[in-house]
Amino acid sequence: MSPTDNPRQFLESVFQAAIASAQPRHNIPPYLPENRQGKLTVIGAGKASAAMAQAVEQHWEGELSGLVVTRYGYAVACRHIDIVEAAHPVPDASGLAAAQRMISLVSELGEEDTVLCLISGGGSSLLPLPYPGITLEEKQSVNRELLKCGATISEMNCVRRHLSAIKGGKLAAACYPARLITLLISDVPGDDPADIASGPTSPDATTCGDALAVIDRYGISLAGHIRQMLESGESESLNPDDPRLTRNETHLISTPLMALEAAANQAAAQGLPAYILSDRLEGEAREVGKVMAGIALQVSRHDHPFPKPCLLLSGGETTVTVRGNGRGGRNVEFLLSMGIQLNGEPGIYALAGDTDGVDGQEEIAGAFLAPDTLFRARALDLNAKGALDNNDGHGFFETIGASVVTGPTLTNVNDFRCVLIC
Repeated sequence: MSPTDNPRQFLESVFQAAIASAQPRHNIPPYLPENRQGKLTVIGAGKASAAMAQAVEQHWEGELSGLVVTRYGYAVACRHIDIVEAAHPVPDASGLAAAQRMISLVSELGEEDTVLCLISGGGSSLLPLPYPGITLEEKQSVNRELLKCGATISEMNCVRRHLSAIKGGKLAAACYPARLITLLISDVPGDDPADIASGPTSPDATTCGDALAVIDRYGISLAGHIRQMLESGESESLNPDDPRLTRNETHLISTPLMALEAAANQAAAQGLPAYILSDRLEGEAREVGKVMAGIALQVSRHDHPFPKPCLLLSGGETTVTVRGNGRGGRNVEFLLSMGIQLNGEPGIYALAGDTDGVDGQEEIAGAFLAPDTLFRARALDLNAKGALDNNDGHGFFETIGASVVTGPTLTNVNDFRCVLIC
């Protein structure tokens, strides 16, 4: 069967190939320490951290123990590593308690010990430890505003690092003088370790002044004592020259580009050429949707810059400035904007979804767009422009039966977008 015979099935198959390529069970074993003598302490945070911990247990022959924290619903069975669930995208008391336990656990280690740290996307919220003088409620309030204001993931994580006692390399400082190995599953454009879960074991080139600039740029309200803390530089993160980072090594084991390459291989296996446009597209989701529509129309009408049929792939993380009271999230906002711009153009289909299975705060990965999407919506008295204005992409696509639901994928390599042009 040709990919164009059933576009939705085809696009869902390449999405699943991307997700499968980022599964920890495939990518953890090559990076485990070669010296398996002595005890291994495993720590970590993120949506994939429990699956990463399970993969470590399955392939480690020596003694081990530890603690990782993952999103509610993302836990998997481990025998020796304690799995804690906490809230995402706004942190909660469970994550705070886990962070406190983790700091205590690694602070007792010595130079002969080894720590394996498993970090993936979502760790910023799942491992909250506010800097002394900041309450969890204050941290939650800032986090909510960051999520709504349209800030990039890099900007959000800059603020998070400088309001934290565990991010920005501070977890690595607590591990010192033990040997520290960090394995990362990247969910950020550019794969900067400092931005993945706000870099708990990574040095940070940004400053408290940079964090304050983000706060002021987006008009985020900040308590006076927190502003004073940033202005004084009191909560500064670890810079790359900090001696407590000298025993660290870091490995990227899964990235958005790897996932896009797996999707391209899946398409090629079904006889369709695929082109990776970028693994790090950012910007307002609705604006990126307009740009992608323009590229798709160029291919469809002029066979340029690629001849059709073909598949266009991209990753990265867009943002949404929330103005309405709809159900989000950024992938369905991208698709809704793209669909409005295409206005039913024949032969163009698209799927966009978050590889962790959760787009925004909904247990929905994303959605599928077809040439008849707007027509079907009008038949149900749905107004696409009104839904976009209300940031209600999930409400729109769910009503017409176009939502893509994967359930917890146990990994996270950021957003995934594929456009089929027949």
